[in-house]
Amino acid sequence: MTRLLLLTLFAVSLTAQEIALTFDDLPNHGNLPPGVTRVDVARTFVAALKPASVEFYGFMNAGRADGDAARNEVLRIWRDGGFPLASHSYSHMDLHGNNTEDFKRDIDQNEAALPQLMEGQNWKWFRYPYLREGDTVEKRREIRAYLKQKGYRTAQVTIDFGDYMWNAPYARCMANEDQQAVEELKSLYLEAAEDSLDAGQELSRLLFDRDMKHTMLLHIGAFTGLMLPDLLELLDDLDFKVIPLAEAHSDTAYDSDPDVATTRGETLLMQMALAKKLSYARHPDDAYEDQLDKFCR
Repeated sequence: MTRLLLLTLFAVSLTAQEIALTFDDLPNHGNLPPGVTRVDVARTFVAALKPASVEFYGFMNAGRADGDAARNEVLRIWRDGGFPLASHSYSHMDLHGNNTEDFKRDIDQNEAALPQLMEGQNWKWFRYPYLREGDTVEKRREIRAYLKQKGYRTAQVTIDFGDYMWNAPYARCMANEDQQAVEELKSLYLEAAEDSLDAGQELSRLLFDRDMKHTMLLHIGAFTGLMLPDLLELLDDLDFKVIPLAEAHSDTAYDSDPDVATTRGETLLMQMALAKKLSYARHPDDAYEDQLDKFCR
């Protein structure tokens, strides 16, 4: 066998891990540093994501845009960038703190704006706010059945490192003109992202005995916008191929229903570990929250 053929076979055997990136809380999320607007953040996201030539879903709360020209402009910028929108409920309602009838109304109310924004494209994906799918099994089952009846597919998450937690310290550090602290925040962000990728791969192998196609949860916050080029470079360095949401969810792992009540906002893999009574990685809020809270105080 020739050396060239051996190299070709070796290259074919090394398939990249696949991951979809999804973005919650459009049109606005988190604290802003001085002089930065929501429109600036949206433009930063589109500029960073366009070169990837991938369909990135943004999950929107229409109630946050009602009557606000700048926030509606964010949605227009996202769509003009070629990226689709889907539902994150109208008001970002927490299912765990509300009854199912109110939650259903919040789902329905978010449907007024999406058809016009999406112009015939598929917006029937739903992302639970806070990833909270029900603090009782009965609530969970009722809302899942309602979403299915209305033609939605749940946009599950397998990778989450709590990227939203970086926005407040970033805004404080920029207000203090503390660039050294901002650089420390950047390093910590990439460390957390890599840790979450390792944890997601470990859980996937534990639960399915293989590497599944992953879905990462991110938010349209100022700091994640700043970090997107570095995050995409990190994924490339770690041999992750960025793919569309629908392609990720073609993996049969997403057909799993852990059918468990949760107390927090767990990823699909964490829910499955709970259902099987397996130990899993720390919740992302636990790993960095205290450390980030100390920045630029």
